[in-house]
Amino acid sequence: MSRKMIAAFTATTGALALAAGVWQAQAQDQGPPPKNDYADKASWLCWPGRDDACAGDNTTTVVKASGETQVETWSANPEAPIDCFYVYPTVSNDPGVISDMEAGPEEKRVVEQQLSRFASQCRVYAPLYRQFTLTALRAMVTGTPMPGAAARANTGYEDVVDAWNYYLEHENNGRGVVLIGHSQGSGVLTQLIAKEIDGKPVQDKLVSALLIGTNLPVKKGETTGTFKSVPLCESKTQVGCAVAYVSFREDVPPPANSRFGVPREPDATMEAACVNPANLSDQPAEMHAYLASSGSLLGSSEEPGAWVKGGEKVTTHFVSVPGLLTGQCVRKDGFHYLAVKTNADPSDPRTDEIAGDVVQNGVVAKDWGLHLIDVNLAMGDLVALVKSQGEAWMAKQGHQH
Repeated sequence: MSRKMIAAFTATTGALALAAGVWQAQAQDQGPPPKNDYADKASWLCWPGRDDACAGDNTTTVVKASGETQVETWSANPEAPIDCFYVYPTVSNDPGVISDMEAGPEEKRVVEQQLSRFASQCRVYAPLYRQFTLTALRAMVTGTPMPGAAARANTGYEDVVDAWNYYLEHENNGRGVVLIGHSQGSGVLTQLIAKEIDGKPVQDKLVSALLIGTNLPVKKGETTGTFKSVPLCESKTQVGCAVAYVSFREDVPPPANSRFGVPREPDATMEAACVNPANLSDQPAEMHAYLASSGSLLGSSEEPGAWVKGGEKVTTHFVSVPGLLTGQCVRKDGFHYLAVKTNADPSDPRTDEIAGDVVQNGVVAKDWGLHLIDVNLAMGDLVALVKSQGEAWMAKQGHQH
């Protein structure tokens, strides 16, 4: 992948996560900004039935190990019986500490990649929120934090709480809901669950929580920790549970300085959760990935769209590569993470590599792992899990599906 492609990727697809829990900082000195009006549909990045970023084309080219390809069609289900409420990762390139409420190409791109496919199983809701920007994160990582960063770091969480409450009051109508987030979005949802859902009546509406690309602390050997009554998922028909993981290449495990795979706050009794969405166990399982076929989320080490060596370029937005990737939750050197193995076969015509590393000045940042494609790596598994858990939730309520 060229530097130009990496630059485009980092600008539009959630290239960096929000570091070290800065989104949890409380406002200092400055008063809170005015509240957003979530009754105004312009405050939502995705809204059911609307022609927006979540109404994109999820047609996929399936590339088999033999080099044979076939096109897989997809459609949304406007009659889906449950809802999905999504909070996107750190993507905003706005110049300030917090983003504005205008959806830029980066916000639209990330919901196309991480959320739109779920519309086959649920109505999708994605509020815009004044997130801690990629601009401010870069400044912080380089040791030159922008003025006012600490004072505004919790604005995004407060926005999402307002959006959640609007959704509950005006849209939910007793429906089950899946919470979906990545990176900063997962951090925000972790707070939301802990403060607004865990142990409260609204918890009965929770189908599951997909908290991807975050270090959810749980007690070692147990399924709870940060959440007291929302355990980790252990069955595809379990409801009211959580899936959380961070991903690394099997042959490039987290280095000692990694920010992922370990709780932010040192605690010998806790570890970062890892739930493999492919099988909800510690055993290895084939991952049903949906990778972007070309462009800023390039899935091949060759030229854009060249998933078969010497073959025709892929023209669909997404590619599926059955049998190429295997995932397993592992514990190593104090880290707990999803190790992703590429089952490369140089003798077959299919590409042997996938892209997804964070690259800084031409060097792979090993401490970030495969954070860029955490969701894409298991998208098919996550959608299937939402389907089975949604059906289980409906059955629990006495509804037929």
